Amino acid sequence: MEQYRRLNRELIARGAIIDYYQDTMQIPNGNRAKWDLIDHKGAAAVLAVREDGRILMVRQYRNALERETLEIPAGGLNGREEPTDAAARRELEEETGFVCGRMELLNSIYTTVAFCNEKIDIYLTTDLKPGKQHLDEDEYINVEAYSLEELKQMIYQCRIQDSKTICAIMTYAAKLSDEAAGIKV
Repeated sequence: MEQYRRLNRELIARGAIIDYYQDTMQIPNGNRAKWDLIDHKGAAAVLAVREDGRILMVRQYRNALERETLEIPAGGLNGREEPTDAAARRELEEETGFVCGRMELLNSIYTTVAFCNEKIDIYLTTDLKPGKQHLDEDEYINVEAYSLEELKQMIYQCRIQDSKTICAIMTYAAKLSDEAAGIKV
């Protein structure tokens, strides 16, 4: 396969969460193309399962969609070097008021590979203890809990459309199914 080569990267705009670049690329046929890149420092999320099996979810307003969404707790890294498990723990407590003990990596996703490098590490915890919610000044979050089956139905009905949340719920459902079938995961 012939090589793609970046000839130039120009910062178009710096934002609070992302930076927007325009790359000039030489593509394998020798032509040049302009490609957009959204640079993101990364994020972490957590699927938090209570002792009764219900999953903690957060309902919050999302400006990009101009409506509320139902999602798993998540947030951006404080810096590219911050460990994602530490960020997941922080976001869980900030958004839900729960702290967790043991966590395991459930999945790792890139949200929009065509133009964005945002990577989200998604963790699973079943070891929850009450803590204290610490919302940012501009955050208004309602914490809700649902069964896995309720959440899957919301996905099938297109009521949950957030990709990290869908990935987390469906990966967790598959993991439970595989474990029940005796498949080592």
